[in-house]
Amino acid sequence: MPMWFQALLWGTVAGGALVLGSALSWKWQIPPKIVSSVMSFGAGVLISALAFDLVGEAADGGGLWPTAAGFLGGALIYVAANALLARRGAKHRKRSGGKQPTEQAKPGSGTAIAVGALLDGIPESVVLGLGLVTGGAVSPAMLAAVFISNVPEGLSSTAGMKKSGRSAGYVFGVWGGIALVSGLASLIGYATMQNAPAELVAFITATAAGAILAMLADTMIPEAFEEHHNLTGLIAAVGFLAAFTISQAGA
Repeated sequence: MPMWFQALLWGTVAGGALVLGSALSWKWQIPPKIVSSVMSFGAGVLISALAFDLVGEAADGGGLWPTAAGFLGGALIYVAANALLARRGAKHRKRSGGKQPTEQAKPGSGTAIAVGALLDGIPESVVLGLGLVTGGAVSPAMLAAVFISNVPEGLSSTAGMKKSGRSAGYVFGVWGGIALVSGLASLIGYATMQNAPAELVAFITATAAGAILAMLADTMIPEAFEEHHNLTGLIAAVGFLAAFTISQAGA
């Protein structure tokens, strides 16, 4: 299978987890504590992947300073874009508890939510393509982390979209479109970095990692703790351990 096609395929598969989570949430009313628990697990998975499969490998391949600069830059870019979208109605795009505004209450919020969801998904997809550049194959741990975390993202966001009165066409159009763009982002990450210096690859990888961590803190973790219960921290720890185990098994 050509490498470019692998990048496109795995990016689309990872993005497709959003559609899976959305379909589950649209068909069934998932109890809030289950939504919160699954989001906690997904957050733990992504934190582990960031630490062991992105930032660590970027520093090993391209050095500390390109990694540090990219990581901080990615976080700053994400936070600035997220703040702008929040003012337009996308602040609670991953929340399932009815906090998303309706289009009547906040005109343009539907577009902002769609753009925000795209903003959340692109960095994850880019690093899948970069994994083909640095390792010759998509990282199983990173692919698993993105897929596992995308299911609760689609599940939680769709629950909120449904409560705010958005149609099935809007909901599945958003997630289906993002799944396709995720594949293209992974392909672009691979195609543009094939012959790039190691320092630049490290910088771009760390930029994506910084954006993902900022996304976790701004959107996923608040939903993970929406329904407080004694097992939230433990579930996040199990997610972290699961991704770490996959990483070590594939090392």
